Amino acid sequence: MSVLHSDSGRFFIPEDLVYKMEWDEEDSIDHQLLIQKADTLASQNRIKEALDLFSVAIKHGSVRPEQLSTLVDCVLRNFKVAYGSDTDKTTPSKNDSYREDPGDKFCCPGCHRFLSEPVTVACGHTYCKRCLQLELYSKCKLCNNDMDTRCGSGQPHRTNVILSGLLEKWFPDETKVSKVILEIEDLTRRRRFEDALVLSSNMIESDPGEVLGRIFRAEAYAGLKQYELALKELEELCLNSLGSPEVYFQKGKILQEMGCANKSLQVLLQCLALDGDFAPAKKEVEKIVYDLVSPDCQKVKEGLQEMAQGSAPGLRTKTPVGDGQAKAPYHKEKCDTASSSESEEQPGLGRASSLRPPGRLRGSGTEEGLKRVSSAPQLGRQDRGGALLKRKLSVSEAEPSAVRRGASKLKKQGGECDTWDCSPAPCRVAPAGSVEASDFECPLCMRLFYEPVTTPCGHTFCRSCLERCLDHMTQCPLCKDSLKEYLATGHYSITEVLDGLIKTYLPELHLERHKMHTEETEEFSDPTKNVPMFVCTMAYPTVPCPLHVFEPRYRLMIRRCVETGTKRFGMCVSDPQKGFADYGCMLQIRSTHVFPDGRSVVDTVGWKRFQVLSRGVRDGYNVADIQFLEDAKVDSEQGLAKLAVLHDQVYKQACSWFQNLKSRFRGQILQHFGPMPEGETDIQATPNGPAWCWWLLAVLPVDPRYQLSVLSMLSLKERLTKIQQILTYLQSTYNE
Repeated sequence: MSVLHSDSGRFFIPEDLVYKMEWDEEDSIDHQLLIQKADTLASQNRIKEALDLFSVAIKHGSVRPEQLSTLVDCVLRNFKVAYGSDTDKTTPSKNDSYREDPGDKFCCPGCHRFLSEPVTVACGHTYCKRCLQLELYSKCKLCNNDMDTRCGSGQPHRTNVILSGLLEKWFPDETKVSKVILEIEDLTRRRRFEDALVLSSNMIESDPGEVLGRIFRAEAYAGLKQYELALKELEELCLNSLGSPEVYFQKGKILQEMGCANKSLQVLLQCLALDGDFAPAKKEVEKIVYDLVSPDCQKVKEGLQEMAQGSAPGLRTKTPVGDGQAKAPYHKEKCDTASSSESEEQPGLGRASSLRPPGRLRGSGTEEGLKRVSSAPQLGRQDRGGALLKRKLSVSEAEPSAVRRGASKLKKQGGECDTWDCSPAPCRVAPAGSVEASDFECPLCMRLFYEPVTTPCGHTFCRSCLERCLDHMTQCPLCKDSLKEYLATGHYSITEVLDGLIKTYLPELHLERHKMHTEETEEFSDPTKNVPMFVCTMAYPTVPCPLHVFEPRYRLMIRRCVETGTKRFGMCVSDPQKGFADYGCMLQIRSTHVFPDGRSVVDTVGWKRFQVLSRGVRDGYNVADIQFLEDAKVDSEQGLAKLAVLHDQVYKQACSWFQNLKSRFRGQILQHFGPMPEGETDIQATPNGPAWCWWLLAVLPVDPRYQLSVLSMLSLKERLTKIQQILTYLQSTYNE
């Protein structure tokens, strides 16, 4: 497909697509292709071409705001380049802990405040319930995994029972403050803004540096339509280097409510510059950009291009339609007045731009505007706005305790806050003498937690204890809530906060518990002592043996074999007197596939033969002390030559028997066991002898007791003779 270059003003749009847009717009066009092309252009930072295509896509079909995500990322990249932050330093990498305060284990990794109502997410990290309810982050700030809270649709977030009790016990004052915050949020949600204003003001009076209290007060002011006071409250936080992403988000929302779409977009971009994963801000930006690229608002499209390139002073406020038209002058006046301090700091962002509506895609106004933006260089100067944003970015990357506890001292001039002391607050520590081992006791094994994991219902257990319970039932051992979805994940992440608290405050007990676990693991790892036994069927060296594991005892056995690293267990047939036979074969686990209900398909292959020396039982499954078996080697040349002749004869006979089988039987054997191995030149190379002997023994239709007798033989000559006798009998029966 040929393309047109930018000299025609259409910027790499397919010729046939341009033709339809210009001359036959009534015909249908490939709507999905338009969106994909626009996404590609946005990812390549070719913003004006992407804007044009998105505008056409919206005009000719349905486009959801979230489909503009790539375009928003492009705008954000250019915004940060223009104002001195060309990389999103707040985005965590695999080797970088996102702004984590390693000394404060009681700090939410999202908002960096006290970990009130702690909720443990799927990755094992714990956040305050407020951060999760507001859905502020799409990825974990510590490990960058998807923020899966493990709550179904409409399900409440369950607090971590153990951790919640510890925090209330150790930090009663901060727990009370958290309850006040919840009360303010509830009042705001019910639109009781006067009561919310009183409570938030009381909170600020008791602690002037309470950032969240000031955010709540600004939200209450906005609910009462007192926008100037709301913006002033938030701007004080920004001016005192306490502008967290949430501050900028609330400011952007208030500006948007006032009808100042241009300033709202800029402030929301500042929020994303501080934290590119702040989900609510990105959603709002997507909605604003969607409105800006809509066909009925093309006159602001060039302003968006210029602002993204860093060369435009700003965007005009979008005029409300319908009933909102009468209120538009009021909103604009308020916006210009309340944002005067911002305009002084960022002189380039407050000016209005005179833009000419482009009309159709091929209009000359569009071409001139897009070309002018395309040729404009990136913003090179670092004005006061850029310096301010860089200062705020640097603050957001500083000690999280400085953001968490905005100020401890205040200098007052005329009763107003002038400057705050932003020195980091000391890390929280558990009060001396308040840490008890019983606070960290697993309710199942009644021992100190080892590798604690927290279920979606909020209860915590040792990982091994929980796994064993889930082998028998799919409910929480304490509250009986269903854990089917949790079981289906097959992954139980350690609760990092509890694990860290145990290691910090109970190091000796943790070391003792770790020693006990290590000893138990080493006991499971011995290759000949207490070897786990799967009593089921005959198995042979080198022959595949797939297993369907569904019994709880064997689930535990397979899991232990995998966790210890041996990945081996014994296979024996049952014996009515002894429980299982005296001889068997060790199986090597190649892979496991676990089903959502806990059952699994285990792909194994035979490894070595063994003889059982003693028997026992551990946790419901059989174990045994064993001794490995090896064939006795033939040393004389004459004896080795005779053995080779016998080997070749039996191999040819086996091939003949297999080829004479009906095609249906051959197909079933090949599907289950694979092809018959080739004959070996060195028949004594392995301790178990030629592989084809075991493959043949596995497929021969003979009694398992007879197969067991052949498995136990230590002479290759005797084994070949037995196989020859079986083949001769089968062939004679077939001929008859």
